[in-house]
Amino acid sequence: MFYTTDTNRHGLAHDPFKAIVAPRPIGWIGSKGRDGSINLAPYSFFNAISDRPKLVMFSSAGFKHSQRNAIETGEFTCNFVSRNLVEEMNTSSAAVDYGFDEFALAGLTARKGELVDAPYVAEAFAVLECKVTETLVPKSLAGEDSENIMVFGQVVGIRIDQTIVRDGRLDMAIARPVARMGYMDYSEGSDVFEMFRPQV
Repeated sequence: MFYTTDTNRHGLAHDPFKAIVAPRPIGWIGSKGRDGSINLAPYSFFNAISDRPKLVMFSSAGFKHSQRNAIETGEFTCNFVSRNLVEEMNTSSAAVDYGFDEFALAGLTARKGELVDAPYVAEAFAVLECKVTETLVPKSLAGEDSENIMVFGQVVGIRIDQTIVRDGRLDMAIARPVARMGYMDYSEGSDVFEMFRPQV
């Protein structure tokens, strides 16, 4: 099978693009509005993009509540999605009005960050506290704006629950990270194996 994306005639029941780019980490973004309201929402377009400095990015189609809050205040958190919190993560994805508290909706504890005035999930095994560095609307080959809005943030603080630390490393068999696949599918990343880069 081969098809061009301008026609998108793949002949399948559902578009396979996001199923191919998988698994994708979930950016569970905590933010606070200028009006003081707090927000929590998962984003499947999320990733770390740099280690020096530590930078992350989240993106979605349209101007969502997380983007609004992050742009207004310049701060947000990324909360680690583990297998034991998938139901809460999914609940927080509900389409609710701006200002509605998804932490309360999902039965989660919201706590204020150490270095950012944005809430984080107290139950999460790890949290990245971030300050916005830039926002971007990606462009097509023709120079047209995409429908997505990207928010980039520098990680200024990291919180880790000691229960997932073994021998000086985060043990993913304990943390059981969850990733987004295609369609409505998710996967768990606790089946870990190690490989070393070859020496040539």
